Amino acid sequence: MFANYLIGLREGLEASLVVCILIAYLVKTDRRDALKPIWIGIAIAVGLALGFGCALEFGSQELTFEAQEALGGSLSIIAVGLVTWMVFWMRRTARHLKADLHGRLDAALQMGTGALVATAFLAVGREGLETSLFVWTSVRASSDGTEGPLIGVLLGIATAVVLGYLFYRGALRINLAKFFTWTGAMLVVVAAGVLAYGFHDLQEADFLPGLTNKAFDISETIPPDSWYGTLLKGVLNFQPDPTVLQVVVWSLYLVPTLAFFLAPSRPGKDRAKPAAPVREEV
Repeated sequence: MFANYLIGLREGLEASLVVCILIAYLVKTDRRDALKPIWIGIAIAVGLALGFGCALEFGSQELTFEAQEALGGSLSIIAVGLVTWMVFWMRRTARHLKADLHGRLDAALQMGTGALVATAFLAVGREGLETSLFVWTSVRASSDGTEGPLIGVLLGIATAVVLGYLFYRGALRINLAKFFTWTGAMLVVVAAGVLAYGFHDLQEADFLPGLTNKAFDISETIPPDSWYGTLLKGVLNFQPDPTVLQVVVWSLYLVPTLAFFLAPSRPGKDRAKPAAPVREEV
């Protein structure tokens, strides 16, 4: 449940920050007349994300078992790729996110209503589609037959909405660079589990070999139905009897990705950029 809460919080907070920055800028520049197109674009983006999520959930139920596993495994790999790109991109641009959005909004204001709707839709829509895909694959990977994973996602999104409102009202300030670095690192760990589970799905669909070739089996030591087994599965997508392929994929993704993500920026690379404040708060 914690892993899914983290996904909902992290992805939801990105979208909330984007909305807050857009709305606050229009209010501050006395362009309240442009708020309606912005909200229309946001509403379309949210509707598209929900529709995409529903299509994944209900559409997959009509498939055969092998087709479901093949689809789930393929989408898990795609979702991990998108999330990995997202956490690296946000770590690099978190300090300049506000200035970037302000520039896009200024250009849209000059072009008219349609451009404002498109700006809001594109800014929020990407986050929404990524969230729907990663949430679906993560909930599927960590599902234990209960509503816990879905509840975790909803609680994370609700927390993100509350935090976004507090940011907008000025009641809460946060160092975005540090926040997205630490949550990004935790999300990489979650993504490693989703990726391994995705490859297991492909094995169950007979798309990849090695389903019966177990790396180890500690089910007696850590029973899947125990409280600690459930906790490990919910947080890390831990499986007590993974295949060799799952362990190899998990290791090859997690170790180098986490090392690159947490590595300090190269001094030469920083000097090549224009001077920027050490921290940006919202």
